[in-house]
Amino acid sequence: MGVLAATDALGADRAGVIMDLAHWTPPAGRGTREMIQTDMAREAEYFELIDDAFNANPTSLSAALEVMAASTPRDGIGRIGRGRRIAILGDMLELGPDEIDLHRGMAKDPSMAAVHCVHCVGHRMKHLWDALPDPQRGRWVATAQDLMPEAQRLVDAGDVVLVKGSKGSYVSLIVDVIRKLGQGRPNIETGA
Repeated sequence: MGVLAATDALGADRAGVIMDLAHWTPPAGRGTREMIQTDMAREAEYFELIDDAFNANPTSLSAALEVMAASTPRDGIGRIGRGRRIAILGDMLELGPDEIDLHRGMAKDPSMAAVHCVHCVGHRMKHLWDALPDPQRGRWVATAQDLMPEAQRLVDAGDVVLVKGSKGSYVSLIVDVIRKLGQGRPNIETGA
């Protein structure tokens, strides 16, 4: 909206700007969506990865959970056979004296109900993990490096996987491991 407002204010070619915006994709770690092909011989064997591992605060995490909740997992493929929404969440840093309550409070986010499994990384995220109902709790680990060896067991074809955390939580390392589980391909919906 800001780009279109600036376009109008400058008297620039609105149609050209709109066409260029259609090709815009967010930079790595800022909400990129990609399909990770797990079996190259089977076209339907993929999961969706939402890489939002560059920055996190309660507002951006809520928005990312809303995007994931609107995504549709696919059933009937993979080892498990039932598509899931999986969140891998790293600490939200620099939130001030209320950081524990802010992490814990994310368990009550309206979109959290659509998440099948939440894996938490970091001592701050332990408070969210503790506040989640038992069926939603995945793994809690102190560092991203602790979760990396388990990546293959955490996701499956048909899943929608969100990885989000502040840069200092290093959950981007988990994104890298997840990408290596298969071959990336453009998002079907956006072409990105």
